[in-house]
Amino acid sequence: MPADGSQAPRVRAPGAASARPRVGLALGSGAARGWAHIGVLRVLQEVGIEPDIVCGTSIGALVGAAYAAGELDRLEPWVRSLGWQQVVGLIDLKLGGGLIEGGKLVAFFRERFVDGGIEALPKPFGCVATDLATGREVWLQQGPVIDAVRASIAIPGVFTPARAQGRLLVDGGLVNPVPVSLARAMGAEIIIAVDLNWDLMRRRQRVVGRGRSRARGLLDGVWGRLRGRSADDARDDETGPEAPSLLDVMVTSMNIVQWRITQSRLAGEPADVVIRPMLADIAAMDFHRAAPAIGAGRKAAEQALGALREAIGLGLVGSGVADPSL
Repeated sequence: MPADGSQAPRVRAPGAASARPRVGLALGSGAARGWAHIGVLRVLQEVGIEPDIVCGTSIGALVGAAYAAGELDRLEPWVRSLGWQQVVGLIDLKLGGGLIEGGKLVAFFRERFVDGGIEALPKPFGCVATDLATGREVWLQQGPVIDAVRASIAIPGVFTPARAQGRLLVDGGLVNPVPVSLARAMGAEIIIAVDLNWDLMRRRQRVVGRGRSRARGLLDGVWGRLRGRSADDARDDETGPEAPSLLDVMVTSMNIVQWRITQSRLAGEPADVVIRPMLADIAAMDFHRAAPAIGAGRKAAEQALGALREAIGLGLVGSGVADPSL
């Protein structure tokens, strides 16, 4: 069990057997597919399921932190509004330790969200990172929220490693893509896990349709460099299958590793309910496609309501959300 920032499991007090079990949420890694977490959380809100403990890895740490802070209503409109211009605008290129420094992204969140520290969040929160020097799993449960999230999302080769307490930290998906173990250690008795990568190997190569609109000028130049081809190529080659970008190759390669690790860890550390959105058609760097990702998360959560009701013992009646088990 990681020693970094971890907490001893909490034991229910005597005489509390009739109380609702402590519900933990383990939001998994998956790059742009992580916007599906928002759809899952919206369904949980609508049916009255409020997790007591929130844990996340990588993009799950970002969405989980917003939820634990009560900021989901501010995060969702922003991610839905993202286009390629906004995504590229948050990229600060750096060749050394990773393609993206991450300073612009961190500055963006610092300007818009008050960060009083993980300890001050309304809900207990923790996220997972990886110690680059030792390969150890690191549980981040103290200190600035934005710094913890920045460490958890530091995809190797894409984001430069984060520095914390003399260590270099990278994406937690390398060691614990769906942090069930962290939620359990923080005292969760019932754990809802969201696995974003289960159907990764079914992902079909998307076709670029003729006449697809593209940003011009500087945006084409920057994105063309990241794709490994010129801006003219990016505009003219619109008839065949779209070649994966450099970022897509790196992130998808890591997600394949995470897919295998997830299967192993969930087998040894099972959650009570696992929600698996169908996200095969959303690429790793499709951060501009929040709407379909959120929709997929919503659909998967609705389909899991029967299992959620059984696990938690709640009567999900009159919620306005269809329960396929009824």
